[in-house]
Amino acid sequence: MIHATRSNDPVLIVGSMAFDDLELPTTNAKDVVGGSATYAALSAALFAPARVVAVVGDDFPSSAVELLAARGIETSGIERAAGKTFRWAGRYAKNLTSRTTLDTQLNVFADFRPKLPDAFRASPYLLLGNIHPSLQLEVLAQVERPKLVAADTMNFWISGERPTLLEMLKKIDTLVINDEELRQLAEEHNVKKAAAIVRAMGPKRLVVKRGEYGAMLFDDHGIFFAPAYPLEEEIDPTGAGDTFAGALMGYLSREGSLDRSSLRKGLMVAATVASFCVEGVGTERLAALDREQVARRLEDLRGLVHFGKE
Repeated sequence: MIHATRSNDPVLIVGSMAFDDLELPTTNAKDVVGGSATYAALSAALFAPARVVAVVGDDFPSSAVELLAARGIETSGIERAAGKTFRWAGRYAKNLTSRTTLDTQLNVFADFRPKLPDAFRASPYLLLGNIHPSLQLEVLAQVERPKLVAADTMNFWISGERPTLLEMLKKIDTLVINDEELRQLAEEHNVKKAAAIVRAMGPKRLVVKRGEYGAMLFDDHGIFFAPAYPLEEEIDPTGAGDTFAGALMGYLSREGSLDRSSLRKGLMVAATVASFCVEGVGTERLAALDREQVARRLEDLRGLVHFGKE
């Protein structure tokens, strides 16, 4: 069960907003509104007030920003710059477990320098999306003693911007990455050993996303595993990882606690919300999702791992 509101602390999300052109096994879709900040904000807003800092071009539809606002997301931190919006094109394999990037156009995102509105600086929960680690550091320099800072990164930054990334890792509480990125960052194949190496770099806790194989939490309480919800139909995995991270932050804000129980249930909630994302193209499922639907599926997910009394 997901409890009624316990905290009203906002989650600040800094990341990308984009257009995606997708070649999927079941359909092709162009000009799909995406980006890490979009997915994370929609999922976080299911549980707590959300705020977005991002940049879009003058080709970005006002209706997409209005959709975020309609879900209770504060959009005053979205900058509209002259030029075209960041665009990514990709083709997914038939089993959806791998994808090929066909085109990346940074456009206005190439000159993105996050500027936090004064009202955003005291946000208690901060999620740094997958942007250049130097920009993540710039955001950290603008915030005022948040309760929780989580960050995402990717292979490109791990290989090309490692010194800056390592500096950023010293300043955050939680790192959210996938298992491939974990192994690359730690330079160790074994996930458990790699997690210990990365936690020694600075983060108190590490969340490892493993796609259809669920997610793992490594922290001072040990290791916790949350399974992925088994779906009958998977359409589009784009943004599922960002959805997971946003839902986790939103749930933790709602709970107002970072204790063992809240963190572990948060992982289960995040896995549940991410499963909805995969069921539609882009954000179409997230945009219509409510907490009641999440609560029902969470109970189903709990049943997968509950084995009764000893």
